[in-house]
Amino acid sequence: MTKQHSTGPVAVITGASSGIGAATARALAKHGYRLALLARRVERLEELAGELGEAAVAIAADVTDRDSMVAAADQVKHDLGGADLLVNNAGVMLLGPFGTEQRNEARQMVEVNLLGAMTATEVFLDQLRDGGGDLVNISSVAGRTARAGNAAYAATKWGMNGWSEALRQELQPDIRVTVIEPGAVATELTNHITDPAAKHGAEQLYEQLAITSDDVADVIAFAVTRPRRMTLNEVLLRPTNQPG
Repeated sequence: MTKQHSTGPVAVITGASSGIGAATARALAKHGYRLALLARRVERLEELAGELGEAAVAIAADVTDRDSMVAAADQVKHDLGGADLLVNNAGVMLLGPFGTEQRNEARQMVEVNLLGAMTATEVFLDQLRDGGGDLVNISSVAGRTARAGNAAYAATKWGMNGWSEALRQELQPDIRVTVIEPGAVATELTNHITDPAAKHGAEQLYEQLAITSDDVADVIAFAVTRPRRMTLNEVLLRPTNQPG
């Protein structure tokens, strides 16, 4: 059965408690979307949902836990009628030299950044197909340009880009697929880097030239509000002063 949109289409956003996820929720709310806000930090989600009003629902979910994502999908279906848009935003960036000391962080990035997006897409896929939907995957400029010190992170983002391109060919025209590749964005990502040298370098770079989460959110909102006869499949955006 095709979903009815009398009260606005439904957007599901993972990693919605801060950064690009929270900014995207605000941007989409302005376009009449109802929001399912997914993340682990429930207090932040509830604060954002309170800010956005009745159009937003906070749902505790972890993209690395399939059972919690299935429960989230069931709640979206029950409370909101199903998803029209999924934004795979949840991610971590734990930079540092590749080696044994970073093995747990490398695994965490793969599980959150890539496998988490795959899990979220899998459990919401039928809802997106119902009436035609949009899938937006948040990648990175690191999905195009790998550097020393970001090997595992770049691997997850190159994987996201390849996976997104395959889905474009597989799912369109029923589901439009867009991959967004931002450069340096002022978010909490750098706060979680444990390698001192990598953390210092990233913080310096971001302090000098990072764009805002709102900048990226505006691009996402623009992409998904285009007429369905067209798709912005891949959007690379950098701070104007970022060289690579």
